[in-house]
Amino acid sequence: MKMVTVVGSVSHAKGKPIQRRLLSLPQMLDQTVRQHGDRTAVQFYETEISYRKLQDLSRLAAGAFRRLGVKKGDRIGLMLPNCPQYVVAFYGILRCGAIVVQVNPMYTKREIEFVLQDSGADVLIVFGDLYSRFKKTNLFSRLRKVVVVKPDESVFPGLAQNTVSWDNLLAGTSFMADDEPIDPERDVAVFQYTGGTTGRSKGAMLTHFNLVTNVLQLNDHSRGNSLTETDRILIAIPLFHIYGMTCAMNLGILNGSTIILLSRFEPLEVLQTIKKYRPTCFPGVPTMYVALNSYPKAEQYGIDSIRICNSGSAPIPVELIQSFEKKTGASMYEGYGLSEASPTTHNTPRTGQKKPGSVGIPLPGTEARIVDLKTGTETLPIGEAGELVIRGPQVMKGYWNMPEETKQAIRDGWLFTGNIARMDQDGFFYIVDRKKDLIIASGYNIYPREIEEVLYTHPAVMEAAVVGVTDPYRGETVKAFIVLKPEAQVTGKEIEQFCRRNLAPFKVPKQIEFRKSLPKTAVGKILRRVLAEEEKKRNGN
Repeated sequence: MKMVTVVGSVSHAKGKPIQRRLLSLPQMLDQTVRQHGDRTAVQFYETEISYRKLQDLSRLAAGAFRRLGVKKGDRIGLMLPNCPQYVVAFYGILRCGAIVVQVNPMYTKREIEFVLQDSGADVLIVFGDLYSRFKKTNLFSRLRKVVVVKPDESVFPGLAQNTVSWDNLLAGTSFMADDEPIDPERDVAVFQYTGGTTGRSKGAMLTHFNLVTNVLQLNDHSRGNSLTETDRILIAIPLFHIYGMTCAMNLGILNGSTIILLSRFEPLEVLQTIKKYRPTCFPGVPTMYVALNSYPKAEQYGIDSIRICNSGSAPIPVELIQSFEKKTGASMYEGYGLSEASPTTHNTPRTGQKKPGSVGIPLPGTEARIVDLKTGTETLPIGEAGELVIRGPQVMKGYWNMPEETKQAIRDGWLFTGNIARMDQDGFFYIVDRKKDLIIASGYNIYPREIEEVLYTHPAVMEAAVVGVTDPYRGETVKAFIVLKPEAQVTGKEIEQFCRRNLAPFKVPKQIEFRKSLPKTAVGKILRRVLAEEEKKRNGN
């Protein structure tokens, strides 16, 4: 196991990853091409692209962008689901020295306009099915160029004057561009916009150094059970999300692994893909593992081919880890990260001690502290809950055009995560909850995740979310939203009695609501804030 130093409530992993020379992301790809050029880089249904072909296509795309007038430092919006064109465009943009602006395809018209206007992007690469929605935005006519990715152009009887199809863009380019000189430590590669859950969405500026270092950290941390060129990574998490971009796509490319792309997560399609391509690695989020774990006869699809499962984006219940590992024989590793840290800061050790319920230890070269919630200046004793702060080479350059917010987020080199956590005597970290999700009922601090962990152990519960709702007597009280497993039946009273056997009385949900589904982000993370907002509107607050 990677050596971890623990002093008070400060922990860091020894062995900062060393690069003989600093690499840009395209240089990282080129390095892999020299070693594994003929191996399959991308598998998308029946389409296969080798690493050498991916390199050529990304250089061709860079030449096409240059013909559009794209220069170093320009921002290009990338609004695509998982597909080969995403990977090609991502690396093509970076070869120009331009910046990838991640645009979630599920964004509303207002959200699209905000990200493009805030970032200053004047070129957008958009999926064909989303073109008509985007064409109605106020910004559409002001963009220099809109590039539409769609195999069948017949659905577009007439593209706007500033629009070109992806295929025609590349077909009109006859040269493969040389890479723009990059200073990896200074030059920004990606604007990753935060979810805006605590206010205005913010563009985290991630440099080439941040992103390349983070995959090197993951690799170093994984020694003993790391990815190799023979691995096949099944990617159903979206690449426009920081987790998918770094921990699936870029990590796979660093190691020369084959990345098997699915455009979205559908349990049956995932299982059929597992049966056909026999992937060895599956990065996912808890809701994906819930769906696969409860799918009838999932074992018949050959899920035992998977040897590594990574879970991120949201806490995963211990019960689910144990059940999924038993069903698949895979090793499941939980990690922690955030957009502002490229994203990964902690992960379960690959060898040695493993503690279910913990997000593991800091990655090599990463320092972590637990500080008091009020001032953020006092380091707390081992075992005490406080705010998790991070320092390391993966921490962002700052927020785009938001100097005051940057100062609040990064203080004396430490990134304040907004997560409440604790650390044990062995240097393992446990995420307790988000500061903003803390419920205070009759003066007691109640952490939703603790209650959700209990709910997930009930045999009838498939998904659960807990929020605080207004209460005239307690100030706030606990409400649980529950999705039952198929054909399961249980009453609210039975759930309450179950909780009373496993929780202190003040933590037991006073309100229980059964639902067919829960609101989620594009990556599958359950959105407590949406449930809380619904409750506020319902109660007239």
